Amino acid sequence: MNELYLVASVGKWNRNLFESKTKDDRAKWAYVESPDELEDYLRENSPRYIFFPHWRWIVPTYIVKKFKCVCFHMTDLPYGRGGSPLQNLIIRGHKNTLLTALQMDEGVDTGPIYFKESLSLEGNAQEIYHRAAELTWVMIRRLIEENPKTTPQKGKVVAFKRRLQADSELPELGSLEEIYDFIRMLDAPGYPHAFIQKNKYTISFNNARITNKELSAKVVIKLKDLDNE
Repeated sequence: MNELYLVASVGKWNRNLFESKTKDDRAKWAYVESPDELEDYLRENSPRYIFFPHWRWIVPTYIVKKFKCVCFHMTDLPYGRGGSPLQNLIIRGHKNTLLTALQMDEGVDTGPIYFKESLSLEGNAQEIYHRAAELTWVMIRRLIEENPKTTPQKGKVVAFKRRLQADSELPELGSLEEIYDFIRMLDAPGYPHAFIQKNKYTISFNNARITNKELSAKVVIKLKDLDNE
């Protein structure tokens, strides 16, 4: 009897990646993209693993206790527990990180570790997310084939705070490299681009490039939403 695996994720890119990675697989695969779909599916099925490559919601405690749930966090845990890991890494000056596969428990990024893989933080946020998504599937295959044991997290806990839209306002930074990093770390669909406010306008930036001593970027100028002020 073929094993059953479930992937819980969001976004067109992740759905397309799921289809391409599982289409010729002998195992049985299913995909859900909302909390309701997840709970409905688990009422009738018991997958060997539930993988969460990119998920926006807290998973109910009864699910993480009953099933083997695996998530993938873009830091060297326990360093970087919490929200907005990519942005928090880049703003702290990191050029590389480790993508951690961990078994989920009731806490936020507190579960035991399966293993970690190196991940470059070069490029803009969208490029990094795509690179991480591809690496996640390499890790998923390793989990299925090797069925590794977990080990508890060790080391100093450093918690990251989830960034809000207001945090995307471009601060006064000390170098072109820092401005470039700030713009690129927010350059992905679904994220508020780096911006500044000038009189009645909001000026946002993406597609940043830096060469020698010059920074270029795409600029979009919009009237501020005065009704929400």
